[in-house]
Amino acid sequence: MSKMAGIVRRIVQTAKAPGAIGPYSQAVIADRTMYVSGQIGLDVNTGKLVEGGVVAETEQVMKNMGEILKAAGCDYNNVVKCTVLLEDINNFKAVNDIYVQYFAQHKPARAAYQVGALPAGAKVEIEAIAIVGEIVDASQ
Repeated sequence: MSKMAGIVRRIVQTAKAPGAIGPYSQAVIADRTMYVSGQIGLDVNTGKLVEGGVVAETEQVMKNMGEILKAAGCDYNNVVKCTVLLEDINNFKAVNDIYVQYFAQHKPARAAYQVGALPAGAKVEIEAIAIVGEIVDASQ
C-alpha cells in the first residue's frame, strides 16, 4: 500500500496585527484554505481596544484581518466566508457600513450573530476563511 502525501499545514503570524490573546494562531493554512481567527478591534501598538465604539472597532478588525491576509500573500478578494459576532445585533447596520468597504465587489458568504459577550469587552469580532492562490471568478 502506498503512503498518501500529507496535507501541508502552515501557521500564519505577523507582527502587523495583534498577537493571539489565547492558545490559538492568528491564522492557519491547510492545503490552500486559510482560516483566520476571530479578530477584535485591538490596536497592534497598544494591545487595547480602539476607542470610538463599534464603528472604530470594526474598522480596526478589518485592518487587522487585512494584515493577516497579506502575511499569507492574500487580500480581501481571497476571502470566501466570514462569521460576524456582535455584542448587540442592533449594531448590524453600522458594522455592515464598514464591512462593505472591504468587500465592495467580492462579497463572501457570511453569518452574523449576537453573542453573550466577546473577549476584552469587544463589540464585534470577525473570523474568515480564505483561499490561498489566484482566484478566478466564474462568469454568471
